[in-house]
Amino acid sequence: MSNPGRGQLENNAVGYDIIGDIHGHASELRALLANMGYGRHGRGYRHPDRKAIFVGDFVDRGPAIWEVLEIVRSMVEANDAFAVMGNHEYNAIAFHTPVPNKKNAWFRVHSEKNLKQHEATLSQLSPQQLGDAIQWFRSLPVALEIDGVRVVHAAWQATNIAIINHALKSEGKFTTEFLLMAEEDGSELQLAIENVLKGPELTLPAGQFIRDKSGHQRDKVRIKWYEPGIGRTYRQHHLGNDDVPDVAIHPDDLRGFETYPSDAAPVFVGHYWLTGTPRPLAANVACTDYSVAKGGKLVAYRWNGESTLSETNFHWA
Repeated sequence: MSNPGRGQLENNAVGYDIIGDIHGHASELRALLANMGYGRHGRGYRHPDRKAIFVGDFVDRGPAIWEVLEIVRSMVEANDAFAVMGNHEYNAIAFHTPVPNKKNAWFRVHSEKNLKQHEATLSQLSPQQLGDAIQWFRSLPVALEIDGVRVVHAAWQATNIAIINHALKSEGKFTTEFLLMAEEDGSELQLAIENVLKGPELTLPAGQFIRDKSGHQRDKVRIKWYEPGIGRTYRQHHLGNDDVPDVAIHPDDLRGFETYPSDAAPVFVGHYWLTGTPRPLAANVACTDYSVAKGGKLVAYRWNGESTLSETNFHWA
């Protein structure tokens, strides 16, 4: 575990600890919180002068999903933490919400692939626990901006975040009406959800593909949305650990993508299954997902008000 960096917060100001994707790994979460000075408080944890911010992806894959949900939700409800939605929480809402006027149809298809991804959650949670969890997921924001720091699960895309928040305000918090719009192929809202919760993607040239972390063949790659892609190859502009073809990107393929400004507020994400020693992705961008569900680290960044992020502020368990 790294040492905390020097703080730049005003006296009596709250510091924030941004915690990456947990995926049901409660023992690592307990260890990380304890190592950062959080003490047990009810079913959650509390720090005397800091708060945690969770980047989402609490469910699926790990052995103690309900305990993770209890800890995170208890901290949020006690005002000891904030949380944003991950793509696995969104997927769970869609998986368990029926499509109206269609028999045995759900907004997330109950395919073999989707059932396998959601299997650990389905096997560990009772129907009552699952229903309770889904209701809580519906209340989570997709992005958070507080005291000069931003947190989102996959990518801070301001236009897309505004589109999602407008739909949530008009259609309700991830209601059936919202999902009817969000799961309509090619809709503006569907693209916004994909970009914010799963990360903007570029389509590879014809005949090129990758195999993702689950072994599935894909013809799209997630990009470094905080850097321009002009003059780069797909491999250079890819964000993650996949083996991506080293083929030049055509400038026309980059139209419509929103690059996060280098002088904007610091933003923290999860989602990308990084490995190795945690370090910032850019001066004002950091990822805290270091693959705990694949034998990696559960990572947090201890933010003390700095505009330029430092690798010395990462902690892990």
